[in-house]
Parts: sequence; C-alpha cells; structure tokens
Amino acid sequence: MYAVIETGGKQLKVKAGDTVKVEKLSLEPGQEVVFDKILLFKSDDELKVGKPYLEGIKVKAQVIDEAKDKKVLIYRPPSKKAMHKLKGHRQWYTKIKVLEIIGG
Repeated sequence: MYAVIETGGKQLKVKAGDTVKVEKLSLEPGQEVVFDKILLFKSDDELKVGKPYLEGIKVKAQVIDEAKDKKVLIYRPPSKKAMHKLKGHRQWYTKIKVLEIIGG
C-alpha cells in the first residue's frame, strides 16, 4: 500500500515506514504532521486517483530532523573575456518518517 502526496510543490511516493526528505516545514523534531493533499492511493486490491486530491485519505508522519542538504554549485560561463561566476546554495529540508496511511 502506498500513496502519492504533494508537499512543497513536489510530489512524493510514500508508504508506511519510509523516511523521506521534504521541503522545510518549520516543525520541531518529534512533532507529528498530517498530509491531506493525496494525489493517488494504491492498496492491494484498488487504485484511487484524485481530481486533483482524494477525500478521506491522509498520511501521518513524524518529523525526525531539519537540516541543510548538500551544496549545489551554480556556474555562469563567461559572456565576456575573463568574467565568470561560481556560486553555491544549500537548501533547507525536513526529514520525516511516514507512520501510517489513514482512511485507505
């Protein structure tokens, strides 16, 4: 059994017991969060697709940690002689553990 959720403008396939990184949620470690924007739900015998979201199905998860991801380098090649830029960026993320899918 799994579900596809939408959070932070991204879609993630999750199932009970998964540990995933999502966009920063501003929650403390140990707190629980419930995702209600479910796009798809698949169980052993049925498949439900939302238009755009499903009603009555939620994903319950617990926040494990909040940290910065690996550095992404941005390089702008020279448009003129001897002119180039190299920048780095580290995006914040929240690591969550999916506890259960409710209402499936």
